Amino acid sequence: MNAVAPKDLTVEHWPVREDGLPATLVAALARNAAESGSRIAFREREHGIWREWSWRQALHEVISLAAGLEARGLKAGDALTVVGDNRASIYFAMLAANALGAFPSPVYPDVPVDEFGNYMRFGDPRIALAEDQEQVDKLLDLRDRTGRPETILFDDPRGMGAYGDKGIVSIAELRAEGAQILAERTGLAAELVNRATGENIAVLLYSSGTTGLPKGIPLKHRNVVGGIKNAEAGQYFQRHEELFAYLPTAWVGDFIFTLGAGVLLVATINIPERQETALHDLREVAPTFYLAAPRAWDNMLTRVQVGMADSTNLKRRLFDYFMPKAIELERKRLAGEPIGLGERLRDWLGEILVYGPIKDFLGLSRAERAFTGGEAMGEETFLFFRGLGIKLKQFYGQTETCALSAAQVEGSVKLHTVGKAMPGVEVKIADDGEILLRSASVIDGYADDAEASAKAIVDGWLRTGDAGHIEPDGHLVVLGRVSEVVRTAQGERFIPNFIENRIKFSSFVRNVAVIGAGREELTAIVCIDYEAVGHWAERRSITYGSYAELSQKPQVLDLVAGVIAHVNQAQPEGLRVRRFVNLHKDFDADDGEITRTRKLRRGVIEESYAKLIEALYSGEARVTFDAAITYEDGTRGVLSRELEIREVPS
Repeated sequence: MNAVAPKDLTVEHWPVREDGLPATLVAALARNAAESGSRIAFREREHGIWREWSWRQALHEVISLAAGLEARGLKAGDALTVVGDNRASIYFAMLAANALGAFPSPVYPDVPVDEFGNYMRFGDPRIALAEDQEQVDKLLDLRDRTGRPETILFDDPRGMGAYGDKGIVSIAELRAEGAQILAERTGLAAELVNRATGENIAVLLYSSGTTGLPKGIPLKHRNVVGGIKNAEAGQYFQRHEELFAYLPTAWVGDFIFTLGAGVLLVATINIPERQETALHDLREVAPTFYLAAPRAWDNMLTRVQVGMADSTNLKRRLFDYFMPKAIELERKRLAGEPIGLGERLRDWLGEILVYGPIKDFLGLSRAERAFTGGEAMGEETFLFFRGLGIKLKQFYGQTETCALSAAQVEGSVKLHTVGKAMPGVEVKIADDGEILLRSASVIDGYADDAEASAKAIVDGWLRTGDAGHIEPDGHLVVLGRVSEVVRTAQGERFIPNFIENRIKFSSFVRNVAVIGAGREELTAIVCIDYEAVGHWAERRSITYGSYAELSQKPQVLDLVAGVIAHVNQAQPEGLRVRRFVNLHKDFDADDGEITRTRKLRRGVIEESYAKLIEALYSGEARVTFDAAITYEDGTRGVLSRELEIREVPS
């Protein structure tokens, strides 16, 4: 239902491409309002009630905000800094910036003020949009330091009543201002719909910054439209999907798979009330398309396992019988082996008794298209969800390609590949093993960085920085980053990330850093998954009081040793991890050890844990590590931890 019913709006004409598709996201919005105006476009859960906007109402929201933003000084080529979780008003404001020929530049909500300047370097961002009071405070702190942003917009009014700072404006107030301007200026709505072109920037995102300052990555409207056209042609997207908008707004996955695909393919975009309620809200939505990172799928599997352990004896027995059979059957399907009548009947019964209820519990009962990407996924997790009947597939892409480059298709799924190139995408392998891509979704270059652009894009081909190879049937295999190809002291080439991903296939390992460049053997610093290992320990009556204590339990060290030993079986003799240490904490983005997208910053790790690394190679059985910590009041201290170093059994 609607708390306040927004007005309807339609526009008769919008810019189109030669192929007849809308040239911009705003043009697609106008098309939807004209052709599917009463269809639900956005749904947002607010105070437990789903609030809805039709496409006509969404267009009115966007154009009203665009008129208001223009009155506040946002102009073509400007950036609108956006910080906060998924909100309908935030999506409307992002599209409103597009209508002016400007572009949103979303920032991860957990970025500290000290780093915020790194994400406001381009597009003269004088206006910023914050979700709530917490983010407004951050922007005010930034303004005190730098003078920007001059205008701060906010969505959630809670706690904002006492703020008297200049230039703080609610989205509701801005919308009302814009609606008044629209009422006074006949024809302004149509003019705003037609102002931007395919050459305008649709969104400015940032690289992960694993090796330095994050690069600005401008995706133009023609990149977004072209990429989604390719994905639709490959049947990775379909029209009228039910989407679930929970991914970080600063990640390319949210802009492309949620907002871009949602608008271009006339989907319904469902937004949870807040991140804490996302799992509950997911069950109510039951999306037809669902995208999650491998770690999120791992967490989902852990939830199922924890739930079954706490369930009735009958349910546990059914689960323990049917799930191994389902995984075994899925292995046969992927191998192309014939499926007998008895196996089909058992699978049918399993769907009724086990698989269907689990999918309903997870909110994935209607997920016809489910994907994962960003890093390799564990075989156990992958087969579990496919065994349930969720047709999970892997895709490959980068921010520079709108995340749309290659993906698996049903009937041709392999555990070790990311599938074939999407329609309209060309892929080849350079002489040094680097993956090169060319398609309409590839950017022209980085923001204000001609040198980086010239290195990354050569003759229209994007140098992805990833190493890989193409199999005879066209499937692409991604091995890891080319820059991370290193050699041991014996001269054996390896990519640490390739080994790390396989260790992280275990649900018990959340992060790991493999060390070994220039050394005689490989070692590893392991961060356990606190939830999964904690549950494992509780079932075995192993007591613990903290992450640090749990990580050093002898049984947990044995558990991790077994995980690494299993991975070692598939590794050449000279590339097996010989020793490891369980870290007393997880790697943390606030400590600079990983990026906001959870990629390792190896230089920081090797510097911060230099003493630990030396102990791994000196033969010590234990090491006392002084860990720097920051308290809530900002003061810093040192906490000493004694960590055990283990040999990996052969």
